[in-house]
Formats: sequence, structure tokens, C-alpha cells
Amino acid sequence: MDGSLAVETGRRTTLKAPIGCVGVGLHSGLRASLTLRPAAAGSGIVFHRTDLGIDLPATFDMVGDTRLCTALVDPARPQARVGTIEHVMAAFAACGIDDVLVEVDGPEVPIMDGSAAPFLFLIDCAGKSESPAPRRRVKVLKTIRVEDEHGAWAELAPTATPGFEAHLAIDFAGTAIGRQEMSLRVTESAFRAVLADSRTFTLAADIERLRAAGLARGGSLSNAVVVDGDAVLNPGGLRHANEFVRHKLLDVVGDLALAGAPLHACFRGERSGHALNNRLLRALFADSTAWRWEEDESLVLPFSRPLAMREVVAA
Repeated sequence: MDGSLAVETGRRTTLKAPIGCVGVGLHSGLRASLTLRPAAAGSGIVFHRTDLGIDLPATFDMVGDTRLCTALVDPARPQARVGTIEHVMAAFAACGIDDVLVEVDGPEVPIMDGSAAPFLFLIDCAGKSESPAPRRRVKVLKTIRVEDEHGAWAELAPTATPGFEAHLAIDFAGTAIGRQEMSLRVTESAFRAVLADSRTFTLAADIERLRAAGLARGGSLSNAVVVDGDAVLNPGGLRHANEFVRHKLLDVVGDLALAGAPLHACFRGERSGHALNNRLLRALFADSTAWRWEEDESLVLPFSRPLAMREVVAA
């Protein structure tokens, strides 16, 4: 049986050894160094700005910017931020990594090739280590839905089958992207085979506007798919005919990993992006009747208190 996004509650997992990489930030254009380190059971996923000495827990209520990426921001110190976390978070979620310290020496995670595949490679090289502590998951009990002013929407609904299912549609009319839809039961093997190597993308017409706004300064054809009308400008073309919706679904996995624990739920979305994905988690945890903890009681140690993610606080 393959691993999954908490199909089985199991035990909390971290890395066996530290591992790192160096790249460039997609939006900042700055050199970025990333190191993944093992962490104690129950500590969760924490991003540490080594240049500032500041920790940023990877939870939905720490998200302070969703412009073309998901960024953790310390509300008391806006300069303390880590952006473009969604691809490495998706890799953690797919591999069942609960506890890890992510060290970054600047404001952004390196974009690598624009997908989650390089982060899976790092996790595979480091190896995984289970603790005696049980993993908890969040079971969605009723449908929660959010929409924006353009009619895009996202929802989480209960599902009888343990684990995480996702259904997403995107629509970029008049371009090589067009309308694409995908449904997937997101297990580790499915993530690796279907989503992991799909790259971020942009429209050529938007590049100068984005750079003028201080975004996409590190973007290139080596780390993003660029679409100009009905043409894909990358010399090698697409990795998959529907690479665009695959990548957007990869983003959903990474953004929803900020729940702080695996979800037992069904996600559905129409043109959903980082902003709606984060609003969806905020709406879920703001309603105490919409979710509950699930834990395999057979794994709880005698006289121990169950470990939990960072307390959820609705913003």
C-alpha cells in the first residue's frame, strides 16, 4: 500500500538527516539557500529565516501574502517573510512529513525547476524517520465554501473514504491553456506520478507588469512555463498536455498543507488560487462545527497527552 495524505493516521514523521539546496527566488530574483532539518515530534513544520533569526510556523493563519504565491509573514515584523512555500509544502504533505525545520537565508524558497519534484528528491535523499507519537488529522464534517468577486470558488466537503480527494477546474480562455479539469485521490504515489513534476506558469503578456510590481524577477524558461496566446514558449514544450491544471492542483495540496495536519476531506474548486485556498482554511477553522480531530487511539502512548499542531486561530 502506498503512502498518502493521511489515509492512515500512522505516526508522526520527520527526516532522518539534514539536506539542502541552492537556487533563485522566483519573485525576488535573489540567490536562495534552503536546508531541511529533522525536528522533534509535535513541533510541526517551521520556516526559520537564518539571516533574521526568526521562526515562522507553517500554518494558515501565518499567511500574509497570496500574490502569485503563498507567503508566511510575521504580522509584527512584515520584513520577516518566506514566500513561494507551496511547492515544498506539497512535497511534505505527499510524503507524510509532519515535523521539519526549514531554514531559508532570505525572503523566498528557491523555485528550482518550478515544480515539487526537486523537493521530493531532497526528501528521498534525506530519508524519513517515524517517532512513537501518533499523527492526527483534520476530518471535515460539513461543506465549507468560499467565493471571490469573479465567480471563482473553492470548497471542502466531507468524504466517506479516508484521505484527501481533489477536483479542480481552471480556465484561461484564448490561450494554449484553455479550460482544463482534473480529479485525483491524492496519495503519495499519485502525487509523484501525476502532480510532482508539473511546473508553475505565466502569460507572456503579464511578465513586464509583474516585474514592475517587484514580482517574477527570478522567472525564466528554466523554472516556469510561459504561454503567449496559443503558443508555449519553452523550447522543450510541456511535460504533460494538461500540465497547467496539474500544477494548480499541486498548489492546492501545498496550500492546504497549512492546515497543520493532514485533511480527511474532498476539495473542489473552480479557478481557485492561493488566495481562495487560504480563505478556505480560515473559513473551515473559524467554524468549530465544521471539523474535528481524528487520531488512531491505539498509537497513543500510556499517560501521554496527544501531540497536536499549533493551535488554530481564525484570523
